[in-house]
Amino acid sequence: MPMETTEAPSQGRVNCHVVNRVAILTLDRPHALNALSHDMVRELTEHVERCRTDDRIVALVLRGSGEKGFCAGGDVRALYHASRTSSPADATPPWQQFFIDEYRLDFALHAFPKPIVALMDGITMGGGMGLAQAATLRIATERSKIAMPETRIGFVPDVGATRFLSVMPVELELYVGLTGTTLTGADAVRCRLADACVPSEWLRTFEERLQRMPADDIERLERHLADVFIPPANVTPHAAIDAFMPLIVKHFAARLTVPEIAASLAADSQLDPPRELRTWLQATLDALSAHSPTMLRVTREALLRGRSMTLAECFRMELGIATRAIDEGDFREGVRAHLVDKDRQPRWQPATLTEVRVERERHFLRSPWTSDKHPLAELGALPQERASKLAA
Repeated sequence: MPMETTEAPSQGRVNCHVVNRVAILTLDRPHALNALSHDMVRELTEHVERCRTDDRIVALVLRGSGEKGFCAGGDVRALYHASRTSSPADATPPWQQFFIDEYRLDFALHAFPKPIVALMDGITMGGGMGLAQAATLRIATERSKIAMPETRIGFVPDVGATRFLSVMPVELELYVGLTGTTLTGADAVRCRLADACVPSEWLRTFEERLQRMPADDIERLERHLADVFIPPANVTPHAAIDAFMPLIVKHFAARLTVPEIAASLAADSQLDPPRELRTWLQATLDALSAHSPTMLRVTREALLRGRSMTLAECFRMELGIATRAIDEGDFREGVRAHLVDKDRQPRWQPATLTEVRVERERHFLRSPWTSDKHPLAELGALPQERASKLAA
């Protein structure tokens, strides 16, 4: 879902125009790094549905306006204020409806029957990743800053992250999901969260190339789209994360609990490793020490569970965790500390990893709804998920 945004009077909008049978949907809220308001989620949903049923449209492009990013996530401040003012009498509080609508939008993108291109140029976090990871072709650049930093504000990596992060080896998934580390475009390719890393300058003229694309060649459309968005002889830059892969594999093994991960990092940092590795160890340990202890432990379990679940099941699990995090967890305190009062001193409950009881962790992972009453009960398996289950 979220990342930090600036206060802004405008709720933003989603612009749509068509170039050579390809619909280009632009998130237009640049002053807030194109963070998704509820209005933008609804508008984007309408555009996606129209494009799905319009035979004149053969593909979608998702992009952000401005120079700084594709989408910084959901509008966290708005959700914070909505959660503080919602009434107990609300059957579905407005903040919860935002998540329901956002997850339905993301699922519709994953189920979209035509190719989608996502331009992850600049900041792409939280809800922006939820949009981008549904794409057929995910394009990063040297300006990309890609992350799922939700545990920092007492939340859980959502918008399908418990499923789409599972494309990585489990150790890398746990590292990315627990620490919320920011990935470069090259790192994202290495982590299988992007299909190509291209010069941002190349994307400035993509509409000119799109205009020349043989849009009626449906059978080779994906190849033609790749030619539009990926330069000839494109070379992905070196991924900085490769230098730390041995440490990631060692310290983020699936068998380790979060307290054990933290202890392992602390022990290695005392062995006087080379400066670059010592810096990584300390930064990683600092992240685990600063983020919500409860949500770190819940997130680890959710990520491990998501590796054997369908996307729809992951969305249902994430909505339950999100609801509990806002209703009775650390979300409000995390947003207060980092985005409202900005004292950077969240008072997590409980305050340390070792104080989190197993019963509390399990409570957050227990759905607030019975399966037939779940707000996302209508989401089913995607065609490729059915095929993979049959193949297995």
